[in-house]
Amino acid sequence: MAIASQSFTRPLPLSAQVFAALTLGLGSFFAFIIAWTLGYQLLFAGRIFPGVSVAGVDVSGLNPQEASVKLNAALSFPLNGTILFRDNDKFWSASPVELGMVFDASASAQAAFEHGRSANPFRAIADQLGARRGPANVSPVIIFDQRLAYAYINNLAAQVNQPVLEASLKIEGTNVITLPGQSGRQVDVDATLALLSAQLQTFHDFEIPLFVREDAPLIADVSSQAESARNIISQALFITLPNATVGDAGPWAFDQAFLASILTVKRVDVNGIPQIQVGLETGALVQALISIAAQVDQKAKDARFYFDDPTSQLVLIEPSTLGRATDVPATIEAINAALLRGEHNSALVVNETRPAITDDATAESLGIRELVSSQTTYFYGSSAERLQNVEIAAERFHGIFVAPGATFSMGEILGDVSLDNGFTEAWIIYGGRTIKGVGGGVCQVSTTLFRAAFFAGFPIVERYSHAYRVSYYERTAGGGRDPNLAGMDATVYFPLVDFKFVNDSPHWLLMETYFLGDHLTWKFYSTSDGRSVTYDTTGPINVRPAPPALFEVNADLNKDQLKQVDWSANGADVTVTRTVWKNGAIYFTDIFQTHYEPWQAICQYGPGTEDPEKQAKNQEKCLPPAS
Repeated sequence: MAIASQSFTRPLPLSAQVFAALTLGLGSFFAFIIAWTLGYQLLFAGRIFPGVSVAGVDVSGLNPQEASVKLNAALSFPLNGTILFRDNDKFWSASPVELGMVFDASASAQAAFEHGRSANPFRAIADQLGARRGPANVSPVIIFDQRLAYAYINNLAAQVNQPVLEASLKIEGTNVITLPGQSGRQVDVDATLALLSAQLQTFHDFEIPLFVREDAPLIADVSSQAESARNIISQALFITLPNATVGDAGPWAFDQAFLASILTVKRVDVNGIPQIQVGLETGALVQALISIAAQVDQKAKDARFYFDDPTSQLVLIEPSTLGRATDVPATIEAINAALLRGEHNSALVVNETRPAITDDATAESLGIRELVSSQTTYFYGSSAERLQNVEIAAERFHGIFVAPGATFSMGEILGDVSLDNGFTEAWIIYGGRTIKGVGGGVCQVSTTLFRAAFFAGFPIVERYSHAYRVSYYERTAGGGRDPNLAGMDATVYFPLVDFKFVNDSPHWLLMETYFLGDHLTWKFYSTSDGRSVTYDTTGPINVRPAPPALFEVNADLNKDQLKQVDWSANGADVTVTRTVWKNGAIYFTDIFQTHYEPWQAICQYGPGTEDPEKQAKNQEKCLPPAS
């Protein structure tokens, strides 16, 4: 018996069935999309899809060329449009083309044609369907030359911009003129240009407010400073000396014209905040105050005394004087402060110093008990002019004190040797000649002081000898001449040449000078500390004879008239060795070396004089020096 055979097909799994269904569905969808896209593009081949416009102008169904013609006709905004620029209530108008805008109709039509024709089919169908549902407005293609717009806006900025002006004031004569502050305005060209670029895309007339940055002045009002300035020059300013006594200078007045001429207006920062400040110009005030200070300032002046030998007490000769020094910077500050307060009176700021020796000083308080040195020099035969100079110079040292440990400078006390100070012309040594000069004879005083300090045993720290031997400094009480006094002279020509010694004792030193017609005595009063002095001198050695006299014509003299203008002196060297003893022991030793040049006599004679040398001998002029 035959058995019939059977075949069975096993069904697919559910997941496979779903995948197959999805694949079939997606394939059908993509096929539909492709079919739609190709079909729609074939339907509108070469034409712009429906619903597409450019700047609101419908170009659907037109080919690009037709659309370009239509757009050119419809969109005349670049040529006929109006753009307004505004700054507050000011307006400026320009056409887009003036600002560099050019409409590219062909490129705009091509952009409309490309709408819905994306290479991405999904994007393409979305654009196509979107255009059919509602107008698809494509942005026009424009060419915007920003250089023209930038230049236009910059031109507007030149009319709008203004700098910040700080409030200020100025002085014209005695008038105070104020200038108000002004805010600064600056057009932001880049921000304005960016807004213009965006608005041009609308193809409609529009208004653009200029972007303007405003900066307020830091100083807006100077009315109070102007009032201060007017007050400063409203009346004269008076400067007074505080604690003035009879004979003091002042007061001093600065009139309104002067105040106005030196009134300054300057900008200052106070805690970082700028302000206008008015006041008097410092440099001009300094000059004015320096002139006043010259009348006010003075060194503290010690009281002068002499030592009364019978009572061993000091007797007041001249009272002390306070020292005064004008503090110019502080005075300027005080003046400006007074003026800003509305005051027109201000006192000098003066620093006072007390003298070292006051009127109530006593011999006991200063340690002055006795005479410690006294020296006299003689000058028989001096001219009246020389005697006058010796007397005036010596008087300046009468009653002067030297502090313990101090170095005494003769030049500082002597001061200016001038005609204004009472000195007159007499013979001096200058430039290798003996000539007439102011103060001739002052070296008689310095020589006397040198000997007083020498024999008092004080250290000599500065001493200069004369260029040649001068007979006055070797004179004795009887009128003779002692060669052993050679090398015991000192010259002063302050400030170049000075004489100085040190009071190295623990006591004050009082100096007294006495001019007695033909001789000068210098006394030192203090308290002896047991010192004494011995000395040795070589006397004049290495003597070199004076050159023969020089005879020269002087047109101001008459015939046979002779005049001796310089005197001969032999050159020599002298060494003086001083030993200062203290309580029987050597305290110190010092050496004074002097070199004298040979000096030539000079005789002058009038024109036509015969044998002037013989006449000089007969008149005992220009003779060789005495040995």
